[in-house]
Amino acid sequence: MSDVTSPSRMDNIRYIQAMLGELRTMAEAERSDLLTYMIEMAYIEASDIVRGERPLRVSEQKRNSIA
Repeated sequence: MSDVTSPSRMDNIRYIQAMLGELRTMAEAERSDLLTYMIEMAYIEASDIVRGERPLRVSEQKRNSIA
């Protein structure tokens, strides 16, 4: 029997997205340009997943062709 209160995978991604937004604001306040940029890229990735524009995982075949 599954726990009704357990968060879904998408809930977890939304939470990660929110935390990344806060981290981005903190990095901007510290004027850490590279850190801000990298957090922003992760935030955009999470946003794309939430909107259904990117999969949660990259397939094994795609991963091997990139390397």
